This record gives sequence, structure tokens and C-alpha cells, in this order.
Amino acid sequence: MQVLFKSRHPLATELRELAERRVRFVLRRVGWLVPRAEVQMSDVNGPRGGIDKRCQVELRTDGAGPVVVACMASDWRTALDKALARAARFLMRLWRRSSDSRRLRQRLIGLER
Repeated sequence: MQVLFKSRHPLATELRELAERRVRFVLRRVGWLVPRAEVQMSDVNGPRGGIDKRCQVELRTDGAGPVVVACMASDWRTALDKALARAARFLMRLWRRSSDSRRLRQRLIGLER
């Protein structure tokens, strides 16, 4: 899996290695579905503070198209973890739906014989 990291904020760029490790760890079960992941971190309010750290995760999937998830939090790590958790849940749901529909088709074909 290719992991790309983008950020203009100096504190967020320090998290590059952590973000890459977290992406690989969280998506380890569905990594075969995702050949490319892109993580973008930005500070919405700038130096004013508050819940303004934004993490956007874009996953290029095989067959399902791109999946984009964004989360905001008061610190970078929380924003990253929340976005990755949402993306992983979505991919698992997508994978289960496709496998359930395949099983249903196989049952219907078996009943026709």
C-alpha cells in the first residue's frame, strides 16, 4: 500500500511517520482493497486554537472508487485516529456487503438447478 502524507503545518509534518504507521496498522485487514492512501492534515483556525485540527483520509479502492473521510479534533493524533477508524468501518461494511451479495447470488443459482 502506498501512503502519501500532505500538510503545510510544521507541527503536522512531524507526524508523517506516525501517520504512515497508523494507516498501515488500521487498514491491515482490508489493505488488499486499498492500493493507495492519502492523508492530509490542516489547521483550520490557525493559531487561534480550539477544535480546529482537520485530518482527511482519501483511500483509492479497487472496484469501489475513492473513499474520503474527514474528522476534526483539538489535536492531530485524535483527528488522525478518528478519520482512520471511520474509514476502516466504511471499508469493512463495503466488503461485507459485496461478499453477502455474492453468497446470495450463489444460493439463488443453486436453487435454480
